[in-house]
Amino acid sequence: MAYTALYRKFRPNEFEDVKGQEHIVTTLKNQIKADRIGHAYLFCGTRGTGKTTVAKIFAKAVNCEHPVDGSPCGECASCRAIAAGSSMNVIEIDAASNNGVDNIREIREEVNYSPTEGRYKVYIIDEVHMLSIGAFNALLKTLEEPPSYVIFILATTEAHKIPITILSRCQRYDFRRISIDTISARLSELMVQEGVEVEDKAIRYVAKAADGSMRDALSLLDQCIAFYLGQKLTYDHVLEVLGAVDTEIFSALLRKILDKHITGAIALLEELVIQGRELGQFVVDFTWYLRNLLLVQSADDMEDVLDISSENLKLLKEEALLVKPETLIRFIRVFSELSNQIKYSTQKRILIEIAIIKLCRPAMEQDYESLMQRMDDLEKKIEGGTFTVTASEESSPKTADSQGTSMSTRKRPELPKAIPEDVQNLVKNWNLVLGDLSGLVRNYLKQAHLSLGGGNVLLIVLEDTVAVAFLSEEEHLAEIREAIEKNIGKQVEISITANETGQPFGEVYADLEQLIQMDIVVEDDSEGGF
Repeated sequence: MAYTALYRKFRPNEFEDVKGQEHIVTTLKNQIKADRIGHAYLFCGTRGTGKTTVAKIFAKAVNCEHPVDGSPCGECASCRAIAAGSSMNVIEIDAASNNGVDNIREIREEVNYSPTEGRYKVYIIDEVHMLSIGAFNALLKTLEEPPSYVIFILATTEAHKIPITILSRCQRYDFRRISIDTISARLSELMVQEGVEVEDKAIRYVAKAADGSMRDALSLLDQCIAFYLGQKLTYDHVLEVLGAVDTEIFSALLRKILDKHITGAIALLEELVIQGRELGQFVVDFTWYLRNLLLVQSADDMEDVLDISSENLKLLKEEALLVKPETLIRFIRVFSELSNQIKYSTQKRILIEIAIIKLCRPAMEQDYESLMQRMDDLEKKIEGGTFTVTASEESSPKTADSQGTSMSTRKRPELPKAIPEDVQNLVKNWNLVLGDLSGLVRNYLKQAHLSLGGGNVLLIVLEDTVAVAFLSEEEHLAEIREAIEKNIGKQVEISITANETGQPFGEVYADLEQLIQMDIVVEDDSEGGF
């Protein structure tokens, strides 16, 4: 016998089997018991929440010869015929492929004929929002005053596309997304019937991945069972089949980002790509992870809202101590924007890498959250004694008059009174240094300008913040220092920074290359001058 998918095999046959839609089931059962059955119903809701299933059960119940508490008995000739799809009293129509005026005219002609058996003819029109405007207009009159033996049930995932004239003629029922607890309980119950051993943690992850859809949950579980046929289905198995990522990876990634360790964060992403993880799902799950951290910070009693184990909650609370709420909000915003961009992109990995660099380098953005994070970073540097003032921080921005307009006398960059001999020698041999560097490091430094920072520091200024982030990695700094020592025989302290003033380099910084080429440098003594 051919295999039947789980979602088809365990489709509910009576109202009691429908999970998560009690508000609708109770109303429909009461209508049947009181014989207050309407002529037109509209079932709205996301995929897999039970719209078509409830419509079929309702069609059986209104025609059942021996209904039990408003539910179909499932044993009479009418119930069996409807369940087998051979009943002439239940007509299912897919509006996606039968959406023209002619299709609706056929329905209008058919409704004139009373049912050959049973009490009602039930028309179930699925995806009704796909009907054309002409088809909707053709349906209006019949929908408003159908014969007493006709019931229309319209099902849709996009109720906002249905004309108001149709909506006003129907009883509307909104199907809710099914909770993770409800889906988990149903899946566990069905796995017992199937004789399949599954970890509770695996069941809950499948329920969460289904996003409120019972049908999606059963399809995902079916897929996982097929991959590990005959074995116990574990949480790790589910992650592997669905291409998902464990929360330990999210924790490691967050720590890399907070440490501004771009290379380490990109390496983690590379690992996920090699493992074949689905990058779109990774973005969604990491965004949820950040959201959970923010909720943990917001209140102490978030266990029910988060819907995670006590072990994971403890880990979340530890992680939440590492990051400020403002920073988390910025991270969530960046990844939420990314999730919209990545859906139709062919370069998902590149978009994720750019987002990670943005998180590591708040200077790349000018929004409020980024500025707050940059201030926080500066405070930490000052507290740790590692903060040094660069030429870009010493330079004065243009002044303004009382009306707020720019004054004509903008302050020029201060020329150094003395350029250290080692720095002079390095600037003169800069092209030789570049020749000893690897491809991407050399290409970025070719775009750099050279200036003098505090003390004997050579200031390397770039316009590209991505280049600054790349060159500031410890391995690339070590490569640059090694090339300098090789070419001039001495060590020179360097500092890499971005020109974020919005002004041309020469108007903010002293250009060492130009000064030295003009031979107006003075020897390294405190009394020297130009």
